[in-house]
Amino acid sequence: MTDLAPSKPTTGDTLPGFFFALSAYLLWGFLPLYMKALAHVPPVEVIAHRVLWSVPVAGVILIATGRTADLARALRTPRMLGMAVVTAALISINWGIYVWAIGSGHALDAALGYYINPLFSIFLGAVLLRERLAPSQWFAIGLAALAVAILTWEAGRLPVVALALTLTWGYYAFFKKKLPIGPNQGFMLEVLLLTPPALVYAIWLARNGTGHFMEGVAFDTWMLVGCGLVTAVPLILYANGAKLLRLSTIAIMQYIAPTMIFLTAVFVFDEPFGTARAIAFPLIWAALVVYTASMVRQARRR
Repeated sequence: MTDLAPSKPTTGDTLPGFFFALSAYLLWGFLPLYMKALAHVPPVEVIAHRVLWSVPVAGVILIATGRTADLARALRTPRMLGMAVVTAALISINWGIYVWAIGSGHALDAALGYYINPLFSIFLGAVLLRERLAPSQWFAIGLAALAVAILTWEAGRLPVVALALTLTWGYYAFFKKKLPIGPNQGFMLEVLLLTPPALVYAIWLARNGTGHFMEGVAFDTWMLVGCGLVTAVPLILYANGAKLLRLSTIAIMQYIAPTMIFLTAVFVFDEPFGTARAIAFPLIWAALVVYTASMVRQARRR
């Protein structure tokens, strides 16, 4: 059997890649509701269970697609292991910041970070992959920078949560595209590398009686087990989409999820939406409109 996507990155866009990415972003858009229900659980414990319960989910997918041999070869390849260590570290940090932001009432900051990230990915594509950008696309990046400047001026400090999510996910996407292995095998490799520390931490919590897994509340236990599905499924869908789409295309599609997070933060979580945000968010939206219009014009010319 074949994998869902080829291990070699594509130089163009494909329809399967579009639907893989769209599914991932829709699932991520609903993720804050799930994580809010776990707000009483420390973020590190949530991350540990996201890792541990992702392993069987990813393992089943690898067995079903007949790609276990690829994973075995990857585990014997030092260069690939080194690259996977980098992507695993980036995604675990990103998860931790995100879980903390949702649980502590900073979902709007998370939305801002993921709004900025497509433009940051565009910037990475231009600088590191030498993807040519039109003047309007540079203008879009400038609008995003202006939005960050406004928020920094209003708060007296950089929007750390938003920028940390932007940087960790942006570089994760970049290195993930370069990882010389299929997307499903790559995700399995990442969670395997993260499993030892996650397992040690979970055991330590259980021994001290401070964990939430199987500690009397069935809801917490099942929610932590479910972290495997809500983590692995969209990330694997995203990884397959990223292999079949250009970096700039996957970047533009990413504003689906932050829009859903933004709406959830304002209308469900009732987070405050002050003057600075009322200026910064429209600037980000304008930047995305400018860049999308430029992408459409380029596609029509082609």
